[in-house]
Amino acid sequence: MTPAPSSGSNSNGSLTVKQQRAENRARKLEEYHRQQKRSARNRRIGIITGVVAVVAVLGVVITSIVLTPQQASYSAGSSGATVKGVETFTNTANHVETPVTYAQTPPVGGEHNPVWLNCGVYTEPVPNENAVHALEHGAIWVTYDPSLSATELDALKAKLPSTYVVLSPFEGLPSDIVLSGWNVQLQVDSASDERIGQFFEEYWKGGTAPELGASCSGAFDAPGKVS
Repeated sequence: MTPAPSSGSNSNGSLTVKQQRAENRARKLEEYHRQQKRSARNRRIGIITGVVAVVAVLGVVITSIVLTPQQASYSAGSSGATVKGVETFTNTANHVETPVTYAQTPPVGGEHNPVWLNCGVYTEPVPNENAVHALEHGAIWVTYDPSLSATELDALKAKLPSTYVVLSPFEGLPSDIVLSGWNVQLQVDSASDERIGQFFEEYWKGGTAPELGASCSGAFDAPGKVS
């Protein structure tokens, strides 16, 4: 007697159409579940990446706000106030092409080069003759001993306005920091000295400078200018 074929296959042992359809559905369902898992994983990765990017951007913004020195703001022109320790001098204001020997250290006026020094921050000593011309335009020349610590220098920079100021090292200063305007000068030993701000309020773009309001840019950049 010939055995009857099993219900899972036809007479020649191959799968029935019904079984093939069932297997196809099973494979499609399995592939669908794999795609769903892959999509969910990609979404999680995308969300995590986005959060990390946002945190990184916020970190840069916060760091720049916290660590970037903020420039001081002063009112231009003399208010007639008296700043303790300020010395005053009398100097002429002539243009010369030759080196000049100045009576004050650093100089606060006198004969000077026809080309003014562009205002800004310098990491190297600047020519006296050009710096004095910047003073003639109402700028303040802030000089510091080259041995001044980086912390003190950063504190000093934070007190400077954005324009009409020259900052540079200077050998042989009578104090760690010296502020010079036209025919006026203040010596201090620390960047925390409150008289630095008082000096700027009194003499920045003011005082007795012969050419107040004349440009402090567009002329000569000495070596070492960083801003």
